[in-house]
Amino acid sequence: MARIAYYRVSTRDQTIESQRSAISCGIAFDKEFIDEGVSGAVLAAARPGFSELLKYTREGDTLFVSAVDRLGRDALDVQATVRNLIGRGVSVHVHGLGLISKGVGELILAVLAQVASLERDRIAERTAAGRATARSTLDATGKTHRGKTSMGRPFGANPGEVAQWRRVNGASMSQTAAQFGLSLSTVKRYCSIKGQALADCVAANLTRMTDSDSSMNALLTKLEGDVPSRSDFGPFRGRRG
Repeated sequence: MARIAYYRVSTRDQTIESQRSAISCGIAFDKEFIDEGVSGAVLAAARPGFSELLKYTREGDTLFVSAVDRLGRDALDVQATVRNLIGRGVSVHVHGLGLISKGVGELILAVLAQVASLERDRIAERTAAGRATARSTLDATGKTHRGKTSMGRPFGANPGEVAQWRRVNGASMSQTAAQFGLSLSTVKRYCSIKGQALADCVAANLTRMTDSDSSMNALLTKLEGDVPSRSDFGPFRGRRG
């Protein structure tokens, strides 16, 4: 009869600590399962963390979640998941609702899951509308409606400098984060192979652009010295007929 907690956040920049604080009430769990950077639209069984949870749970266990939308934002999937757990003898405890039982409990859960699904659709609509507004304003004025000069999120620091400082100093991810005032997830992203490849690519392009500018300036200087003046051609005699 294990007490099991499940946490889910949609992005890796978010933290599960608020969810843990809400459902623990100072009591330790026997096992915790986490899905970080996983959308609620992904079916529960397809998430790495929840998939392991399903394999781990046994009859008599109790699953704790901080809210219905942590189980997912697909109403049908949430209902099927909870019904499956209850059918296997696993109790489901949702913070603020208590234990979800068969019958009335499932009905309440179905309504809340549908609300979560509708909220997901509204979030998607607002995001799409905001992106369209930002893009049109950026094309018209050179800045988005929020004053940014690009659509993407600006870098908190130069990824190449962060990765290089960590390598040179043999620092940990946490020490690097403290040095540059960045979150741990941002430092991990900057120091990843993909992030390092991006930094190297940017540095190479900047170097190439600088070299190209230097070569062009040298060429223009040479051309200016080689172009003859009008007096070098002698008097203008006109064109023969």
